[in-house]
Amino acid sequence: MLLGLASVAGCRLLLAHLPERYAVNAPLGHMLFGRGSDPPPAAELRERLRVPNGFAITLYAQGIPNARFLRFTPGGDLLVSSPRSGQVLLLQRDANGDGLPDAVGPLLSGLDRPHGLDFLGDWLYVAEGDAIARVRYDAAARALRGPLERVVVGLPSGGNHWTRTVRFGPDGGMYVTIGSSCNACLEKDRRRAVMLRYQPDGSGEEVYATGLRNAVGFDWQPGTGDLYATDNGRDLLGDDLPPCELDRIVRGGFYGWPFAMGDRVPDPELGAGHEAEIAASIPPAHRFAAHNAPLGMTFLRGATLPEAYRGAALVALHGSWNRTHKDGYKVVSLHWRSDGSIEQRDFATGFLRGDDVIGRPVDVAEGPDGAIYVSDDYAGAIYRIAQAEPGSPGRAASLGGGREPAPRPADPLVSIPAAERAAAASRGQALFEANACARCHDPQRAEAGVVAVPLAHLATRYDVAGVQAYLAAPTPPMPLFPLDDAQRRDLAVFLLEEHGR
Repeated sequence: MLLGLASVAGCRLLLAHLPERYAVNAPLGHMLFGRGSDPPPAAELRERLRVPNGFAITLYAQGIPNARFLRFTPGGDLLVSSPRSGQVLLLQRDANGDGLPDAVGPLLSGLDRPHGLDFLGDWLYVAEGDAIARVRYDAAARALRGPLERVVVGLPSGGNHWTRTVRFGPDGGMYVTIGSSCNACLEKDRRRAVMLRYQPDGSGEEVYATGLRNAVGFDWQPGTGDLYATDNGRDLLGDDLPPCELDRIVRGGFYGWPFAMGDRVPDPELGAGHEAEIAASIPPAHRFAAHNAPLGMTFLRGATLPEAYRGAALVALHGSWNRTHKDGYKVVSLHWRSDGSIEQRDFATGFLRGDDVIGRPVDVAEGPDGAIYVSDDYAGAIYRIAQAEPGSPGRAASLGGGREPAPRPADPLVSIPAAERAAAASRGQALFEANACARCHDPQRAEAGVVAVPLAHLATRYDVAGVQAYLAAPTPPMPLFPLDDAQRRDLAVFLLEEHGR
């Protein structure tokens, strides 16, 4: 299903009549091919964005398409993965002090949905859709040395959760998370909904932990060495069930999915008959609100941070799509109390006001300059949160204005010869039918229990390349279909031909 393409009026009308469990209430920009929008004007950012007193937030970079995971190089530059463009971008550190990267450009291109990034020595590792790749990186020269090699291949790909995250632990092992292929189901591949562990050369595959529906971000707690991971709870059980999770990961641990939710609560569809597995599952260390979609996380290690934040973890809440009223869309800090319980506090807010969204945080990274950087795949932006004068109000400062999107031609298919256009549209229509897209997008043909989201006005903002890019790296809840580039182009032509106006 191509879930997520609708007119503003259509979305609002449908939402008003949706049963709670079937609510499809993603930000409009992400429902229209997941593109989002540019950052809003500076005045709106200053008025809306808030961080704790003693910090200030600035717009560090914009125009970063589908900005996802972050990693700093040994030289202090910032890498950003852009799955939809197939690139890893390099943002040169701000050496001239103007509050912006000195240059922005691709470091790697032509990758398969690159997402997670990490370094081990002079090797840069990149998690792709079905592989882990690495390449030698010269931090001083900002240059690659030698060819890209894929040390792990054949990872399960496609389905609902296609992003992959890679990080190296204190033990030198390479840890990889792979989400489920579905909302709730029995997986055929044992490497789905798990954390894997490898040697740095890709050998020694081990299923390290299971029952993790979609664990996207993870990090090791300073001092204890404990491994924690975010995990996204399932959908279609209503506004407030089940909780999303922060899990303390142990080797061999089972974290419940798909049989249990939260603290060993049986799944209403798959829990029966699996009482033993449910009893053996490990409850979350901390519960986030349902559908908040926790993604990237990092423990803060900077010695110059205020004492209240040393050792805390920051988590990016990407925000809900399966709630009648949106929730999440912020960065929170987690603080471990002496009794082991965890307190959650707001850290960066204002991306959501009412049901109006201007940003969706994805990842957080602590820079060598002591500042905190946040990626936003909705606005295509990177924010920088730095300490300000003690006691100063936490708000946006010195934010540059957003850019107007480039105007699009009235007919994005005008450059395609008529015969080729007709043939592509015909093939695209066949793909639309073969993949049962109508069950989510045609009110007359929707399956029982599915509220269709009609397609409309696509050509006002999207061209063929934009639709193709979305189909190659869709925003949930749309799954990733096994289409090749030619098929994605045909389907894009059909959608723009049939639903462009």
